[in-house]
Amino acid sequence: MKYLLLSFVFLSVFTACNNSAAENNPDKVVETMVTQSRAVPVPVLPSFSMVNNSGEVTNLAKFKGKKVFVNLWATWCPPCRVEIPSIQKLYAATDKNKAVFVMLSLDNNFETAKQFAAKTKLGIPVYYPSGNLPPLFKVESIPVTFIFDENGKLIHRQEGAANYNTEYFTKMLNK
Repeated sequence: MKYLLLSFVFLSVFTACNNSAAENNPDKVVETMVTQSRAVPVPVLPSFSMVNNSGEVTNLAKFKGKKVFVNLWATWCPPCRVEIPSIQKLYAATDKNKAVFVMLSLDNNFETAKQFAAKTKLGIPVYYPSGNLPPLFKVESIPVTFIFDENGKLIHRQEGAANYNTEYFTKMLNK
């Protein structure tokens, strides 16, 4: 009983702290919470140049209007290589009129990625940044996958390897 009373006193004192601006005024509490909250902008499909495996330069933003699946990977990354077969199966099961896939290689040399794609018969378009990566794609580790909706709004971000050969991802990209 003694510990229960002490717990109650402790919680009463410390949960009421730091709310002096809203003393006994519920309207002031709500106003304080609203003014202290910050709207977090939803990431959008960045505009930046990249080169495809045919040497053509394109802008990622040109794919807006379709769902865009962007995977940051490299040939030297074992988890990247592990998830590629599931991405390839998802690619095969996706309506190309509704979704675009961008396998964005972060290898030091794009030739390495192109050779890997040819050797493994990767049917997914492989790209390489032709300039600096946009801030959204400056990640600490790979693989990382971003999926954007038709309006360019980020709808899914996956850090680390994943199995993309699932009903969830197939429905997401085909609807």
